[in-house]
Amino acid sequence: MLPYPQIDPVALDLGLIKIHWYGLMYLVGIGGAWLLASRRLAGFDATWSKEKLSDLVFWVAMGVILGGRLGYVLFYDFAAYIAEPLKIMRVWEGGMSFHGGLLGVMLATWWFGRRNNKSFFQLMDFIAPLVPIGLGAGRIGNFINAELWGKATDLPWAMVFPTDPQQLARHPSQLYQFALEGLALFAILWFYSRKPRPTMAVSGMFALCYGIFRFIVEFVRVPDVQLGYLAGGWLTMGQILCLPMILGGLGLIAYAYKRQAVLGAAQ
Repeated sequence: MLPYPQIDPVALDLGLIKIHWYGLMYLVGIGGAWLLASRRLAGFDATWSKEKLSDLVFWVAMGVILGGRLGYVLFYDFAAYIAEPLKIMRVWEGGMSFHGGLLGVMLATWWFGRRNNKSFFQLMDFIAPLVPIGLGAGRIGNFINAELWGKATDLPWAMVFPTDPQQLARHPSQLYQFALEGLALFAILWFYSRKPRPTMAVSGMFALCYGIFRFIVEFVRVPDVQLGYLAGGWLTMGQILCLPMILGGLGLIAYAYKRQAVLGAAQ
């Protein structure tokens, strides 16, 4: 068993203001995405300025935050927020959903594309390889907060989390997700997108790989206590939400290459 590193979730205590590591991870994700997007900007559109890129990153970040919060309310704890609507404002208590954040990003991207003469999938293909930076940083934030831990196990890298009332040795599922949704997904998308791909293919690869990685890790992650297991008692809400991502990702990739072949034959 590995010892859990006792890291104070509060990175900086200024008295009335406390800066949490989890919040800083959002800044790391947004800042890292902006830096890498700057490197890829010329290949995407040489006419775009850094200011326009900053606008895109800002709206995408708003989509992540607002969509992530609303997604958690709708997908994971709707009854509690209906009973106490003002609870939605207490973001410091936690409660963010990746799938809600993804829907927020898609809406922000669609809106930004309409205003800047870019199609939805042109922008999504550009954004997709940047997303794992934020995903990985967010999972490190979960680990520092000692939240979203896994099931009990006797594996040698199991950890006892201070927030676990049972004090059992558990899977560090946050680190599994950091490795898969952060590092592995970034490597796949970064190398896949280095060569020209048909429109929609990069977006499809993101949806497919994220859906598979998240679906796998959910088998060793403790489900949300207010939901438990769904769909006959063996699927979590996270897995249910990943199924359309996997199918949609496969469909987008197949359609992208079929469309490219049809267009190529017509020329």
